[in-house]
Amino acid sequence: MQSQGALGWIEQSALAEAMRTGLWTYPIVEIVHIVGFVLLVGSVAMFDLRLLGLGKALSVQALGRHLLRWTLLSLVLVVPAGLLMFSAHPSDFLGNPVFLLKLVLILLAGLNALLFHARVYRGAAEWDVGAEPPAAAKSHALVSLFTWIAVISCGRLLAYT
Repeated sequence: MQSQGALGWIEQSALAEAMRTGLWTYPIVEIVHIVGFVLLVGSVAMFDLRLLGLGKALSVQALGRHLLRWTLLSLVLVVPAGLLMFSAHPSDFLGNPVFLLKLVLILLAGLNALLFHARVYRGAAEWDVGAEPPAAAKSHALVSLFTWIAVISCGRLLAYT
């Protein structure tokens, strides 16, 4: 486990050692990570399903404001827990194509969300309640749903690769 540079420093840190050797440390952190992902993907999926036409009586803008809080809260759980798990075996994770794919997919999901909010969502007042969201909104929602399902799949496959 003698790696060079930053990865070596991470792998040899007391935190990484605690993650590797504590009987319950890694499993508890992993549970926190999963709970965070449930909140993240659950809130995103509810919004995406609204964009796909489910619950047209609900205001897109009000739903977005409500769910955004949950999405942001989820990041408080997901990101630190993910970094803690990464610290236990950084070289193994970075050498795993499934982990690298997961990172690329997370980046894609974030980029998709940024583009949606920067472009399509600016006109949400026109299709807020009762109206059919535009095709661009539906496209972003489909990309979001499929990307997050792929992220979850990669996370699960990490246990087997």
